Amino acid sequence: MKKAEKTELTKKKILDRAMQEFGSKGYRGASLNAICEAGIPKGLLYHNFKNKDALYLACVAECFQALTNCFKEAEIGNDLEKYMRVRMAFFNEHEMEARIFFDAVLQPPEALYDQISALRKELDALNKAFYRQVLHSIELREGITEEEAMSYFTMLQDMFNSSFSSRNCRNISLSDKMDIHERDLPKILDFMLYGIARRKNQ
Repeated sequence: MKKAEKTELTKKKILDRAMQEFGSKGYRGASLNAICEAGIPKGLLYHNFKNKDALYLACVAECFQALTNCFKEAEIGNDLEKYMRVRMAFFNEHEMEARIFFDAVLQPPEALYDQISALRKELDALNKAFYRQVLHSIELREGITEEEAMSYFTMLQDMFNSSFSSRNCRNISLSDKMDIHERDLPKILDFMLYGIARRKNQ
């Protein structure tokens, strides 16, 4: 076996164990010692990953990329219902990846916020491209441009996700945050597209 192949297999073994650790305990509860106690030599771990932050970010990158690939393969087009089905199916089938995804998105470690944002770029771009396709399939209200609608989408998405890091959510478990997020996301998307007010002449 070539050295490069052996290195990749070693990294995969470490990442597989780290996914279990971070997925079950989150960034704050996970420890490198627990990963090593599960059969990963400490020297081998530190040879491949500088510290806990580096290993966590590697796991986050794996999760973001897996979801991105899932969306690409599904060829969703502008079908909002299919988007939600594909998203839910991925999270149901990949429990640890789902937990790491939401840990990073809804309650990111403050010191890693910028790095996590950078890792999300491809997924964010895909989501924006999808939303733009949805906008092309509907008639915007008079006076509203597509770019204004896109800016509103980005702003509301950031506000919705950041609300789970607020003081009011401090005592809510990650599992409950995940359930609330996925329950409310379709409503948020519907509100963004169609509003909440009934006009007097309707």
